[in-house]
Amino acid sequence: MPPRQPQQHPLTRLIAAISLMTCLTLTMALPPKADAQSTTANAPQVQVKGASFARTIEGDRRYDMLGHGLFTYMVWDAYAGAYYQAAGFPRPAPLSDVPRQLVLHYFHAIDAEDFAEATTRTVREQVNEVSFASVRSELSRLTDSYRDVQPGDRYALRWSGEQLTLSLNGTPLFQSPNLELAIAMFAIWLGSDPLDDGFRDALLGR
Repeated sequence: MPPRQPQQHPLTRLIAAISLMTCLTLTMALPPKADAQSTTANAPQVQVKGASFARTIEGDRRYDMLGHGLFTYMVWDAYAGAYYQAAGFPRPAPLSDVPRQLVLHYFHAIDAEDFAEATTRTVREQVNEVSFASVRSELSRLTDSYRDVQPGDRYALRWSGEQLTLSLNGTPLFQSPNLELAIAMFAIWLGSDPLDDGFRDALLGR
């Protein structure tokens, strides 16, 4: 799929990605530069711009990495990400009830208020009015849980099959059993109209 033209991205999407340069336009996400770990299938981790991601996450179950990528603004690297699904679900299914995780490693500081405002507006774009009304309350609770991030911090979004969890550096900040909210949140990066087509495709291993 060709990259979307910058002017098609609303300003709120730029803020959702990173609040460093709200006046800049979004460029396509670039795949990670090849290195020994990211190109070796047997390596336990992959490297994206110096950020390490395990190929497998153990916890309530085993999650296997489907893909990883680097999200950029112009010449600024914003964050790296990796997408995982529960073992036994080889086909990408980010907008379903399949247990899955998205991990984002940030290279720059971002304020919690920027996350909150932009997440609400972006989720509204991902769903119809009826669906948005059904998740509004839980979405508000999720955005209230955001914390400021510093370089090296990681947000992780996980749907266990029963529970949506948002964590910062391994510490849970929010939980909800709302599957509609989980689908809307994952759609920000992995849906049919994501923040960036190239980043989504890299995360899905395309």
